[in-house]
Amino acid sequence: MVSALVTDFYELTMMQGYFLKDHNPRVVFDMFYRTNPFQGGYTVFTGIEELIDELEEFRFSSEDIEYLRSLKMFDERFLSYLSSYRFSGDIYAFDEGMTAFPGEPLVRVETGLCDAQLIESFLLNKINFQTLIATKANRMVYATRGKGAIMEFGLRRAQGPDGGHSAARASFIGGTKVTSDTFAGKKYGIPVAGTMAHSWIMSFDNEVEAFRAFAELYPTNAVFLIDTYDTLGSGIDAAIKVGLEQKQKGLKIGVRIDSGDLSYLPREIRARLDRAGLEDATICVSNDLTEEIVQTLVSDGVPIDSWGIGTHLVTGGSQASLNGVYKMSARTLPDGTLEPVMKVSNSFEKTTNPGRKQVYRFYDAEGSMLADLICLDDEEVRIGENHTFYHPFSLGDFFVMKGKNYRTIRPLLSKKMENGHRCSEKRDIREIQASVERNMNTLHRSYKRQINPHIYKVSLSENLKNLKFNLLLKTREEERQERGE
Repeated sequence: MVSALVTDFYELTMMQGYFLKDHNPRVVFDMFYRTNPFQGGYTVFTGIEELIDELEEFRFSSEDIEYLRSLKMFDERFLSYLSSYRFSGDIYAFDEGMTAFPGEPLVRVETGLCDAQLIESFLLNKINFQTLIATKANRMVYATRGKGAIMEFGLRRAQGPDGGHSAARASFIGGTKVTSDTFAGKKYGIPVAGTMAHSWIMSFDNEVEAFRAFAELYPTNAVFLIDTYDTLGSGIDAAIKVGLEQKQKGLKIGVRIDSGDLSYLPREIRARLDRAGLEDATICVSNDLTEEIVQTLVSDGVPIDSWGIGTHLVTGGSQASLNGVYKMSARTLPDGTLEPVMKVSNSFEKTTNPGRKQVYRFYDAEGSMLADLICLDDEEVRIGENHTFYHPFSLGDFFVMKGKNYRTIRPLLSKKMENGHRCSEKRDIREIQASVERNMNTLHRSYKRQINPHIYKVSLSENLKNLKFNLLLKTREEERQERGE
């Protein structure tokens, strides 16, 4: 069971109001985000598979009901309703691992208003955090330019155990190869790995003794931490001594550096290992790495074979959260008509897109992404025709995608859950990780650069643009009438 108390309190008070007022129309809510994290050019959409699993088990236990009763704010009729509550809605979403951009409805929830309101915070918690971390991981992987695997070592720096486990999952989807989080390895099937701590070496009389003991215990995973006392002195000397012993047995070693100048030290270590005949020994570095540091070291040709990254990966580093939001876009009237609605703001960027929507991605003949078009769900978007793309915030700004300039169109929202039950095939985490790599290969490198990335075009169809503009005019006119103007 997943406790439905994992929600903000005001969701429950609103939900009680809807219930007691018998106001529970079927509605449509969209989850989207407004700006790319890390001043980047994209995100890696993550968390939907786990969300679907947990919504199937989302309910109130008897202890949950007793807690709510103790607050003396909830009617017994409402508490009785909650005691048998199960999520019963439909969910449409991007596939997990899909490349995504600001303003796109990544998740569309269709259900009763009570249902939709209750799951808001839970949904945002799952999607916002995992999308943030998967994107961070992918940026770090891209920064390596294929020069060494990234190992996620972040549990000790994560925001609590669940933050660590979720970050391990999201990081792996984003492209890391292993995790140090043993529980996440069990729960998600992620390969686990680790080397040693300085305390291992300090517990022995000297580094040679410490490394030799470790190599005897783990002959195929003999990675020695060489910066406990003197990286270029006793540390590398001891590693070479034990490494040569291992080489005679047909085995390899690795060394890890967790402090100091990560540009200078690996070069010196590589030279020392090679001169000793340990050309196949590997070098791993750690110590508060960011994608900017990784990219600089790779660009400078520093000989590094793997990267142990923790803090800046699992916490989001320079950005604490994804600014994902969850807004109503349609409601059902008493006669059964689905009425588009939207939030209107003085800031046009925060005025939402109304209606039940679909997102179409256009690709060229080589399979590269060209642009995304947000449409009303009942629109027909035919291959080979010309399509007009309207800027989401500047209604007079548009361009025409001619039929000859693209090859394929792909709808991105598909049904994941029906009547509260999964209706899509559950995907293995390795399959999701592989899909991320495929998706990112279709995105031009100009959108992936760390500094001043190109802005990917996400636009509105003519029908959606007209609906939005007409609703905006109607709202403003109603406001004027209320003021008596």
